[in-house]
Order: sequence, then structure tokens, then C-alpha cells
Amino acid sequence: MSDSDGGIGNPDGRATLVRGGYVHTADAADRLHPVGSVLALGGRIVAVGDVAEVDAVATGLTAEVRTVDAGGMMVLPGLVNGHWHEMFASRVAFRGALRPPSDVDDEPGFLARGGAMTQVSAAFDSFNDMIAGLTGEEAVAIARYSLWTQLRTGATTLGDTGSLNRPDAMIAAAGDLGIRLSVSTWAADAVCAPGEQRYRRTRDTDRVLADLEALLSAPPRERVRVRPSALYVANMSDELGRGLADLVGRYDTRFATHVAALRNESDVVRAYYGATPVRRLADLGLLSDRLMAVHCAFVDDEERKLLLDARAHISQSPAKYGPSGESSLSETRVISDLAESGLDVSLSTDAGPYPLGGMPEAMRAAWQMHNEMAADNTRVRPSGALAMATRIAARGLGWDDEVGSLEVGKQADLVLVPTTDWRYLLNPRPLEAFLTLGGSIDVDTVIVGGDVLVQGGRSTTLDETELEREYLAALRSYSGRHLRIPEEALRRVFDAL
Repeated sequence: MSDSDGGIGNPDGRATLVRGGYVHTADAADRLHPVGSVLALGGRIVAVGDVAEVDAVATGLTAEVRTVDAGGMMVLPGLVNGHWHEMFASRVAFRGALRPPSDVDDEPGFLARGGAMTQVSAAFDSFNDMIAGLTGEEAVAIARYSLWTQLRTGATTLGDTGSLNRPDAMIAAAGDLGIRLSVSTWAADAVCAPGEQRYRRTRDTDRVLADLEALLSAPPRERVRVRPSALYVANMSDELGRGLADLVGRYDTRFATHVAALRNESDVVRAYYGATPVRRLADLGLLSDRLMAVHCAFVDDEERKLLLDARAHISQSPAKYGPSGESSLSETRVISDLAESGLDVSLSTDAGPYPLGGMPEAMRAAWQMHNEMAADNTRVRPSGALAMATRIAARGLGWDDEVGSLEVGKQADLVLVPTTDWRYLLNPRPLEAFLTLGGSIDVDTVIVGGDVLVQGGRSTTLDETELEREYLAALRSYSGRHLRIPEEALRRVFDAL
């Protein structure tokens, strides 16, 4: 049977019919339609089900129906990346583009081996000055390109958790691209400096809170929401924490922060602030079912109980941990155990100065790693990995009223992936084959609110060559003017393109 809105009658408005694909609804029952369709009207889903049943609904519309042929494709809900940072302004400064061709002399980064915590804290504190140095034009060009890489790989909803960019530029870029964005600020006002005994205030807390409240109180924008975040518990004073808790309560919103992410974090945060990370959140009024605790792997038994009692949401980024040297899944298994205990655990990409694995890669990593650690191939099924990247992620972001599954009444955000080559031969489960041998590059079509934004792997609305050209020009300008990267180094990077 199909799900349909029996009350649609003959309304006018744009309609899109995605017809004849292998439809994963990712709803609470994980319903499948092996030869199914999704019909959207005015940007919202009005029918989901078998082809004939949805066709019958479509013929009752007076609106012109645009049909997207999904034959030979898997149809998924738009992917929801609830923990993401726009970091592409740092692509030269963080040595991403200046690295030697060979990796044989690479050394562990500051997140590796348990985390060089004072270095991590100092680096995160420095980002405020980097953001302030962006011109408006540079910020928009960089944001447009960075958000495009997410849309192109199937993420239709992004949860900014503090970015190396200006919120106004990110909102503008999201509007240009048509993507959904939950925006925040780089909220940090303290640093754990080496050789000191207590955190040092580095910014005016009232100013940090005022910047965030300005976003929260701004007029609503289509496809944009605001979610307060603190960049890191090691960079948040008690005053900032209490102020964030007040904003979360007054504006009835969600909250996100990186917490218990690294092995060395608890000892350093306790030394500088007097309490371990999760206990700090509890003391400051930030530990509740509104919290998205990012990474959150290194907790003691009492903190684990605090998270469970609060019904906090955990966001993990398994495709990123190996490349960064983090061990948030395998070292403690806390995230997997919390999921097994009933907490919502979702997937995300995190971010870096150059592209990381996208949401498809995060799904693959979760499917493989959780099962390997548990010695149980059913701990996370492919359908469970999809739910972690869609329905559960939307719930953690507080956007599950609109997105995260293909159900009548929700926004028509869809991703189409071709399933006709050798990887899918004789496999009646295309999602399993996709997680085994597919990835972000396989995404063919991306639809947001019924608007086809990507088709055939290409933008339907943007000149991608111009998008890249503007990004590279902005990055070169910013890297030389504000970050003082020597011109010789910039020529070596950009003149070779």
C-alpha cells in the first residue's frame, strides 16, 4: 500500500514525481518499495508507495507534473549531516595544499594519540581571528563552494557546529544553493594554555552570546534554522556555558558541542575548569535531551549514566577518525554501547581543510566498524546506517518534523543513486551493495523541497566551473592578505591549477 494525503484534491502548484526506483523510506518501520515512487506537491511529499498507486494520485493533480525517471536507481531520503564545519578557508593555512607529495614523513596530528589538548584548545581559540579576517565577498565564495561539496554528495541538510566562516555568508550560500542549513557561530571564549593552572578568558563572553542571539532573533529564512553551539568544552568558560543554557531555554532550541572527544580531554578539562567535560555540561544546565554531544567517547561510568538519564543525542563521524588519528569508536566502544542502551546515535562528517569522507562513507564506516567491534553483523544493519544518516540525524538536529524520511507531509528531499552496474548484479539489497562498494561520487540526483538541484552528477542551477574559480580566487586572496602566506608558496599552489 502507498502512503498518500487523501485530502490533496486538485490543488495547483509545482509537482515532482520520482518514479520507478528502489525506495528506502527510512521511516520508523524501515519500509521499502522495490519498484516505487515518491510524489511531491509544493515541495512536500503527498504520496509514497508502489508505482501504480502513486501514479493514481498524480493523475488527480491539476498541477503540471515533472517526472524524474528513477528506473535502475535507489531512492533515499536526503542525507542529514548534523555535525559539520565549513573549513575551506584553511585549505592553505593548515598545510593541506602545501604538503609534500609523499606521505612517508607525516607525523601524528594534534588530535592523534589521545589529543595534544593545549594545542587543540589554542588552535580552536585562534579561529575567531581567522573568521574576522574574511571579507564578505571572500566568505560567500568560500562558503558556496564548501556547501556545494556537501550537496553534491547527497547531504541536503547541514548542521553547522561552528565554522571558519561568517554566519551571514553561510546563510547566503545556503540560499544560493538551495540546501538546508542549521547555522551557528564559532562560540568560544577561553583557552587552556600550556603551563597555566586555569583557563584564560580570550573573548568578551557577552559579545559571543550577543552574536548568537542576533542569529536566534533574526526573521525566519526559508530552509535556514539556528542552533546554538559551543565549539568545545575546553574553550567554554562557565559564564559562556550558563549563557548558552539560557539561550537554549528562552528560544526553545537544540544545543551542540564537542565533548569527551579525546582520551586526554578529561584530565585537562578537570585541571583547568575543575570538572570533567560531561559533568561540566550537567553543572551548567546544558545536559538534556536537547544536547547533541559530538564524538563523546571518553566518559566514565557516572558520566555514561548522566548521558543516558538525560537522553542526550550522540553524533559520531566514523569516516573521519582514522585520517585524523582519533579513536572515538574503537578505543572505548562507548558510542556503540550507548546506542545499544537506547540513546540516539547519528552519523556526520565533521570537517577539515580538504574534503573528508561524505555521508555515504560515514554510513559504510558505521556499518563495518560497529559490527566488527561487536563481532555481530547485525549490530548495525545497512538500513540502520541509513537511519543514522537520515531519520536519527534529523531528530538530533531538531529537524525531524520536516526531513529525515520519505513520509507524507515531510519535505521532498531525496537522493538518487544508480544501481545497474556490476556492483549490484544479483544482489536484491542495493543499499548493502552501495555501502560495500559505492560512495559519495555515485550520487546522481539530489532533490531539495521538490527542486532538482543535482542531476547526472552536475548542478542544474550553478556553473560549477565559475563556482570553483570564485572559490580559488577568494582562497588565494584571503590566504595572502590576512593569513600572510608567502606569495611564493601561493604561486606554487595556485599557478599549477
